[in-house]
Amino acid sequence: MSENPVTEGQQFPLTIKRIGINGEGIGYFKRSVVFVTGALAGEEVVVEATKVNPRYTEAKIRKIRKKSPHRVTPPCPVYDACGGCQLQHLSYPEQLKIKKDLITQSLEKHTRFYPNQIKIHDTIGMGNPWGYRNKSQFQVREVDGVVEAGLFGAESHELVPIENCVVQHPDTVKVTNFVRDLLEELDIPIYEEQRNSGIVRTIVVRTGIKTGEIQLVFVTNSKKLPRKRELIDRIQTAMPEVVSIMQNINQAKTSLIFGEETIFLAGKDKMTEKLGEIEFDLSARAFFQLNPSQTEKLYREVARAIRLTGNEKIVDAYCGVGTIGLSLAKRVAEVRGMDTIAESIEDAKANATRAGITNITFETGKAEEIFPKWIKAGFKPDAIVVDPPRVGCEDQLLQSILRTNAKQIVYVSCNPSTLARDIQVLAKRYNVKYIQPLDMFPHTAHVESITVLTLKN
Repeated sequence: MSENPVTEGQQFPLTIKRIGINGEGIGYFKRSVVFVTGALAGEEVVVEATKVNPRYTEAKIRKIRKKSPHRVTPPCPVYDACGGCQLQHLSYPEQLKIKKDLITQSLEKHTRFYPNQIKIHDTIGMGNPWGYRNKSQFQVREVDGVVEAGLFGAESHELVPIENCVVQHPDTVKVTNFVRDLLEELDIPIYEEQRNSGIVRTIVVRTGIKTGEIQLVFVTNSKKLPRKRELIDRIQTAMPEVVSIMQNINQAKTSLIFGEETIFLAGKDKMTEKLGEIEFDLSARAFFQLNPSQTEKLYREVARAIRLTGNEKIVDAYCGVGTIGLSLAKRVAEVRGMDTIAESIEDAKANATRAGITNITFETGKAEEIFPKWIKAGFKPDAIVVDPPRVGCEDQLLQSILRTNAKQIVYVSCNPSTLARDIQVLAKRYNVKYIQPLDMFPHTAHVESITVLTLKN
C-alpha cells in the first residue's frame, strides 16, 4: 500500500464529501482519507494535519473557504471543549439525514448487500431536540480552589466546568448545581485524582420526566461522607422532589463511574419513572433509556414491526429492566427476557409484578447461553427482539437464532457498524424487510435503529 502523502503540521485545501460515524467530516487528499472534526459535507476548507497514520490523517480546520448552508452556531458555550455533542454545528433536519446516511455507510462497509437492496426509512426525530437527557453524571473537582462540576474534555483529562448543559433535562442541571455549591459551602473534601485523595468524585442525577421524581447518587472515594446529615437535610429541605439519595463507593482508579457497593442515604432506595402505561422502579445502577419520549416512539415501532395477533411467544434478549418485553407483554401469549446484570433482572421482575403482568419471565445470564437452553427445553419463539450493547450480538446467539425458525427478528441497535455485521450473518435465513433509524441523542453522532427481519420461505 502507498504511503500517506501527508506530514504532520502540513496545511492543505480539502473538500468534505460526507460525515463519518463520529460526526467528523471526511475528505480525500491525493486519494488518502482525511478526518476533520467540525467540518460538514460540501464544505471547502483549509486544514492542518494533527495526526498522521499510514492509512488516514486526522486534521483540524484552519479556514472555511466555502461554508455549508446547513452550518449553524452551536448554542452551547463549551461545545468545542466538552466533546459530549458532535453535531451542534449542523442544523437539526440535516442531522436526521446524516443519521440515515450513517446506516447506509455501515451497510456498504460491513455487508455484501447493495445499498438499494435494503429499504431505509427517514430518521424519526424530536419536535424539540433540547433538554432531553434524563440522567447526568458530572465529575466533581476543585479548579483553582473552586468546586466545579462538569465533563472531561474531548480526548483529555481536563475538567470542562458546565453550568448549563443544553441537552440535559433542566432538573438534572438544577440539582447538580445546587449540590456542587453545597459541597463547597460545607467544605466536604473533593476527589483529587493524582493523589487519589478526597471524597466526592461524581454527582449522578436521574429525573423521572413523567413522575417528577429525582434520584441523586454521590459517587465517593470512601465509605465516609463528612457532614452527611447536614448535607442530606439541606438537599431535602431545598428540593423535596429529590426522593432518593444514595451513595456509591468507587475507590478504583478507573474511568468507570460506579463501583460495586451502593449505600442508601435518605428517602427511598429507588425512584419511579413511567414509559407508556408501565411504571418502572429504578435502582441507582439500573440501566434505563436516557431519552424516554423517543424510547416510547421506539417501542411503538417495535410493536408495529411484530404485527401481533395475541398468540405469540417472544424473546427479549439483553432485556435490562424489562422495558421492551413489558411493553409487549399484554399483547402476546408469553415473553421471556434475559440480561447479565442481576440488579436489572431483579428490577425487571419487580416491574412486572407491580404492573400485574404474569406472562413474562426473566433470567440472569448471557443471552448466548440462556437462549439455546430454552430452545433445547422445547421453547419455540415466534419473534425475537434483540437490543444488544454497542459491541452487538454474540456470534453464538446469532447461530442459535438461525436454528430456531422464529418468523421474525426485530434488532434494536445503537451502533450501525455492529448492526451491519450481525444482519449479514442473519441474512443466511432472513430477509431484511426495512431499517427504521431513530434519533435517540440529538446533536450527537449516535444513531439508534430498528431492523425488521423475516424468515425466508
